[in-house]
Amino acid sequence: MTYSVYQHWDPLRVCVVGRSYPPEFYSWIKIPHVRKLFERIAAETEEDYQNIIKKLESFGVTVLRPTIADNSFINGKYQPPPMTPRDYMVMIGETFYENHSFTFKKAYKDIMDPTWPACESFEEFLTLPAWIQEECNDTHKLLEHCQFLSSYNNIFNHIQEQGNKISSHLSKDTCMLNGAMMSRIGRDLYFGTTAYNQDTTEFENLISREFPNTRNHIVNTGGHSDGTYCPVAPGLIISLDDVPTYADTFPGWEVVYLLGQSWSAVSPFLKLKQKNRGKWWIPGFENDQDVIDTVEQWLGHWTGYVEETVFDVHMLIIDPKNVMVFNYNKLVFDALGRYGITPHVVPFRHRYFWDGGIHCVTTDLHREGVMQDYFPERSNVQ
Repeated sequence: MTYSVYQHWDPLRVCVVGRSYPPEFYSWIKIPHVRKLFERIAAETEEDYQNIIKKLESFGVTVLRPTIADNSFINGKYQPPPMTPRDYMVMIGETFYENHSFTFKKAYKDIMDPTWPACESFEEFLTLPAWIQEECNDTHKLLEHCQFLSSYNNIFNHIQEQGNKISSHLSKDTCMLNGAMMSRIGRDLYFGTTAYNQDTTEFENLISREFPNTRNHIVNTGGHSDGTYCPVAPGLIISLDDVPTYADTFPGWEVVYLLGQSWSAVSPFLKLKQKNRGKWWIPGFENDQDVIDTVEQWLGHWTGYVEETVFDVHMLIIDPKNVMVFNYNKLVFDALGRYGITPHVVPFRHRYFWDGGIHCVTTDLHREGVMQDYFPERSNVQ
């Protein structure tokens, strides 16, 4: 059965749920109380993942999970676990787009000396002189990177078995399809920007080539769009209060703004942000310098800014009448109630540390339904 997603509120049937490192992974941390903290975070994170899975399975959803690489310590750093699958993949129609798999040709080209022979594949690499292979593997950790980036291979193989086309996009950050930065609303596709001042010319060319039969829109979200707004159902959007009007992109739709939910709600975070550039926040430990130093040295590169997950716009829509959220918000719950939608609270206790909302730590591979047109007054293609 070929998988497909045309509207992200259609009944969900197959979903990926991320995975973090287990508690024993953190044995490398030398400071006992910090190590115990991370072991607790790891255990509670998996508990919360299991609750997400339990809720999904109660609605008949098949859940797939990535694997953990055998070695994650590469070039002096621990690499991030596969916690947020939506950042690296998205199903659009019947085509699956991914930007995580290891591209050997590109990796070799990035490190090769100008005097070395070109190399198109791993098989060809094995025919190169042994000293070149040794330098690539010992100095540049080529094979280790290859092995580490295999975490989602089981997911990719499963999708191939369904008969779906898989398209890899590993070009510039500003020209890459990212499931956390788009909304699939039938014939209309909405793509967020990576920065408010982004030059979108190359990106517009990409989406025009890839999606000639849809109406494509760019929304200036300045980062992950799923942390900025969520079209929950036809006619309803939950949004932050600091984004432009939706009059052009979603004409006539109700927009519920989360007023008063800005940084005043997380004032302890502001103090920590000055110390470590807003990379992470563990409630209650913001003044522990040992924690700050350890996270910055070993784990700081795992997490982006937490701004996008502070607000309750992250949602995973199970079907037109049910959505999953991480916590309660009266404005959101009241709005959902007006549309006959039941919210299901599934906590993710350390979301501020991991910088991943319910939308990012999951990704939908298959939903029932065919393409709909919610704006028939628009031209067929734009």
